Amino acid sequence: MSKENNPPNAQPPKSYPYRRLTEEADVLVPRPSIILPQLQETEKRFFELVASGDVLAVKDHLQQNPNTNINCTNFQGVSALLIAVQAHSDAMVEFLLTRPGIDIGDCALHAVKDNQPLILKMLLDKTGEISPSLEYVGVTHSSDFPDYVTPLILAAQCGHYEIIKLLIERGHSMSKPHPPSCRCSECRSRLEHDDLLHAESLRLNLYRAVANPAYICYSTHDPILAAFQLSKELKESSFLVPEFRVAYTELSEEVSTFAVDLIACVRSTNEMELILTQSAGLHSSNVFQFPRLTLALDYKQKTFVAHPNTQQIVEAAWNGDWHEYIIKPRIIKLLYPIGRAFMLPIIALMSLVMPNSGLITFWSIPLNKMLSHISSYLIFLIIIFLESNLDKTKQKRRPPDSGLEPIIVIFVAGNVWSLIRMFILLGPYRFFKSLWNWHGIINNVLFLLTFLFWLASYIDVRNNDQQDLERKYWHHLDPLLIAEGCFSIATIMAYFKLMFYCRLNYYMGPLQISLGKMCADLAKYIIIFVIVIISFSAGMCRFYQYYDGMVQIDENQIKTQQVSSFVDFASTLKTFFWAILCMSPLESADVVIENLPGETPDTTIINTHEFTEAVGYIVFALFEVLIVVMILNMLIATMSATFQRVIDNLDVEWTFGKTDFYMEFMLQSTTPSPFNLVPTPSGINNFVNLINGNADTPGCCKTNKTPFETPTKKMNDVEYAALMTLLVQRYFREKDMAEAASSDFDLLRQEIHELKNLLSQIVEEK
Repeated sequence: MSKENNPPNAQPPKSYPYRRLTEEADVLVPRPSIILPQLQETEKRFFELVASGDVLAVKDHLQQNPNTNINCTNFQGVSALLIAVQAHSDAMVEFLLTRPGIDIGDCALHAVKDNQPLILKMLLDKTGEISPSLEYVGVTHSSDFPDYVTPLILAAQCGHYEIIKLLIERGHSMSKPHPPSCRCSECRSRLEHDDLLHAESLRLNLYRAVANPAYICYSTHDPILAAFQLSKELKESSFLVPEFRVAYTELSEEVSTFAVDLIACVRSTNEMELILTQSAGLHSSNVFQFPRLTLALDYKQKTFVAHPNTQQIVEAAWNGDWHEYIIKPRIIKLLYPIGRAFMLPIIALMSLVMPNSGLITFWSIPLNKMLSHISSYLIFLIIIFLESNLDKTKQKRRPPDSGLEPIIVIFVAGNVWSLIRMFILLGPYRFFKSLWNWHGIINNVLFLLTFLFWLASYIDVRNNDQQDLERKYWHHLDPLLIAEGCFSIATIMAYFKLMFYCRLNYYMGPLQISLGKMCADLAKYIIIFVIVIISFSAGMCRFYQYYDGMVQIDENQIKTQQVSSFVDFASTLKTFFWAILCMSPLESADVVIENLPGETPDTTIINTHEFTEAVGYIVFALFEVLIVVMILNMLIATMSATFQRVIDNLDVEWTFGKTDFYMEFMLQSTTPSPFNLVPTPSGINNFVNLINGNADTPGCCKTNKTPFETPTKKMNDVEYAALMTLLVQRYFREKDMAEAASSDFDLLRQEIHELKNLLSQIVEEK
């Protein structure tokens, strides 16, 4: 090498991190960054013959070209065997499988995807010859399927019932995935060692498999119960795995729709009653008249509950034999509770002495029980209104003695017993899940506190003899004052329960549902409000403390006092809270400094702290803009969206709420409060049966249990299994008809498109 090209001070080339190109550099040859397999001419011909389906031609070609690679693939990774599978060529697949060294690859999965049971069986048999355990696992190097997708998982995802049956009979199995909330030893080990994306994708694909209607129908004898449980589990998973929330939510809705599609195939009342009276999956199912419907309410299967087939049974049970009530004018229906008020003592007396009479059976209809309870509750509301409206100007320091107090105590005792009875029937979980039960608990606790402080006031007056002491001298925590406060709040809550009965009205019911959901929206925004208020209060809590109580007198002798707005934390919090409702005075941000002495005794100086006042006004304005203009309007927009969501799904939402109301009143006693305090023979019998674990549905006309209970239950299970078989057959038949109609429509649309293109070509040629 010459010195020009290699100077003495030059370092060895290997020390350079890169090589600089010169004008005489080698010409760069373009090279593809992605290298794909290429077919030779003989292999291309081999693929064409396989696609044609001519087995003899393929056989001759292979004899003439013995060196042809039977497992060659094109640039897409498609083999000849896969071409035969996708062409649905049974004979070609059978021939290719006889060739030595044939590689099946993911052809079995493609056969599953295309719903080809015969070809799949041939492929699995060949796979079993190569390796007996190979057919039960996925394919490691597949461009179309992940490695964890087995034939059974894919068949279940696609909903191919015949292939699912074939695979399970061959020994294929698929375990239900553990939910994201599971923390067993296996799940903890996977969380620590497995790839997170792979694990969650596998779980989602397994859920797609086990939640498919075809797999549910084959793997369980009670598809409706399995659909309910899977729908609930998938809904919970959507919150635990937010990355796949949309996928889990859609899958949950699909499973719920499958249960609805099954009952849509019901053709008679007996079939529907057999479904709704199934007790599997529900604890204490003997208490409920329709256990499966109660389970649907617990799982919030709103479409199932609101389906016309379900509602026909529910309405028949609710109205009983009183068919005339439906056609009566609305004004007559509104007057029924008033007339029923005079019948309540008679109903209570007959329930005690004639529990098996026809009238008691009529009054035990859920609709009649509701009218009786409404009538009794209206009487209670009138009584507490009269008690609350008593004149307090000349009231002595002792409990009120209007004569209504014992009646109120008896009514409240009946209400408390009604709550205890429902707690026993429903169980703790279902009882406390209802917000109206919480309302009843709080309301009755307030009434009980009222009675307790009445008693404390009576004892205090008796011991201290201060009965004639005027109210203005009472202690602020006097028992009578506390009793009046508790009674006032309890009365408000008691009247508010009238909203509970509005659920039955088609127009008022959705409004009440919307109100409940809006309260949930408000609860979410309260967190934001609290954070904002505390943030501003923490910064301004003592900003004006020095000026507290100062009074300024101007030239016109007008006095201005400093507003106690930002002088301590409590006043600052109060100022900002009422500012949310625009009820704080504008002067809250003013800084008032008392008059300073002037140069002469008769003169004063008025000083101003403009910067401090400017900061106060800016902070107060920012708070108003942030809370009133932005966050409060966001809350209003959210409530509007909630109301619109309920209205858009009006029939389902209202029917679901109405059914929940029905199911609760089906468990109520025939005699309302306070007559329910009188033990009746039927009530005692139901309570004894409940203690023994054999409770009948309260208020329903059911016969006592007989020694033939076990055979009857077995017969019921057999009938239900037969009914599920019929419903599944009807479901798949309707599904196939719908798919066939859709396929015919797609074919017609394709032919129209081809005809349009042909006409366009003819017009262009002319």
